[in-house]
Amino acid sequence: MARYRQLAEKCIEDIQSGRLNTGDRMLSLRQFARQHGISVSTAVSCYAELESQGWLVARPQAGFFIADQSHVVPTPRWQAFQSRVATPQRRRTSGHGIEGNRPTAYHADECRLDRLWGPLGTAHLALDKVTQQALERSLRRAMKRASHSLTRYPAAQGDPALLSALATHFTRTGFALKDEELVITHGCMDAVKTALEVCTRPGDTVAVSSPCYNGLLDLLSQLSLNVIEIPSCTEGIDLDQFEQHLDNGQLQAGLFCTTHMNPQGITLTSAQKQRLAYLANHYRVPVIEDDVYLELTHRGAPPLPAAYHDTGGFLLWCGSVSKTLSPSYRLGWCRPGRFLAAYLERALGVPTLIQCAVADFIDSGAYASHLKRVRHQLSQHRAFYLNYLSQHLPAGSRVTQPQGGLVLWVEVPGLDARVLGKAAEQAQLDIRIGPWFTESSRYRNCLRLNIGLVPDEMIEKELARLMKLIELHGSV
Repeated sequence: MARYRQLAEKCIEDIQSGRLNTGDRMLSLRQFARQHGISVSTAVSCYAELESQGWLVARPQAGFFIADQSHVVPTPRWQAFQSRVATPQRRRTSGHGIEGNRPTAYHADECRLDRLWGPLGTAHLALDKVTQQALERSLRRAMKRASHSLTRYPAAQGDPALLSALATHFTRTGFALKDEELVITHGCMDAVKTALEVCTRPGDTVAVSSPCYNGLLDLLSQLSLNVIEIPSCTEGIDLDQFEQHLDNGQLQAGLFCTTHMNPQGITLTSAQKQRLAYLANHYRVPVIEDDVYLELTHRGAPPLPAAYHDTGGFLLWCGSVSKTLSPSYRLGWCRPGRFLAAYLERALGVPTLIQCAVADFIDSGAYASHLKRVRHQLSQHRAFYLNYLSQHLPAGSRVTQPQGGLVLWVEVPGLDARVLGKAAEQAQLDIRIGPWFTESSRYRNCLRLNIGLVPDEMIEKELARLMKLIELHGSV
């Protein structure tokens, strides 16, 4: 365990035992570092960890203080259930209900409400000026370097510069990749869609987590695929039940977000990821890994994907810069494993200029610097939201405390999320309600919130409006 985490756990023990009390001022970072014989940067990491978990609060020009633990909100309890085959319904209709996916003609309400790109609804970041300026420089350099190829169609597999940049980037994080293993796509949803088309046929059944990102459920509906929802648990998902369905021959594929899952925020343990890869290879059933949140770990290095443990090529690993950088770039990738040839047959190529700009952004070191800043910012955002929700939600509410990603999952006792959703729509408030994330009757008292944006005055006003709607319309 990292030293800063060891020290954080010791501080938590001191708080829980009463040796440190609410309101007590912590040592300054330099004093704490000297006392424990560590660097100031390690002390900063320790305090940031405690702050992100709600144990400390920072007061400008005053230091760090022990937070009031009476406001610490508990985490949800994930319920076990026996999963069954269901047919996804095309019915999710608020704002960008299919984040990153194209609005479709059958969703008139969705198109009408598409303008509601609210700060609480859609999971996305805001780029700081440093990143924006770095991107602009990368785009200008890409224009010069790629001028000779801008009159040609892009290569189906992807521009060599971007393939190389991505392979090098992930290899440095411990997930060794080769250029030729990857295919560049129009975002992560496009990568997942092509993977499903390669691995399944209409009428097949795909396993997903429960709750499951509503955009994936809509995509499965568009492709005329059935789903089996696998229950979530603290460690990840119920892999025993997943294996049972594999053993019964009920599944033709799996589709799971494995790190900082959307919407529940869970990350599969390393043991779970290893077992997921083993099951895919043992039963020779493809598993598509949606890893779009992998690099948004709030503290420390990101974990390895399940695809790291893949031995036979049955895991199709998908990612993009839509969440880590910008959805407007529409740039993603897939490592299709043994399905590479079939995957390439469906690839049409992605605009060369965008590929070259992102490649330059990665190679210049700007992407790594951006990720470092974003992770720290998200840790602070998480602390703010958890503190706010703990003070303003009704008694008995529960909120996830993810170690990464962009969303929080909220449970409110007695809440009718559909009533709340209608009230929010009328108030022009963009939120995501629990029933959108399942094909069952579960999660009726739940909603999902974005924490990707800086919690400024406007965000606080939106949160206040939401709390008022929960008070006035949400409970039954």
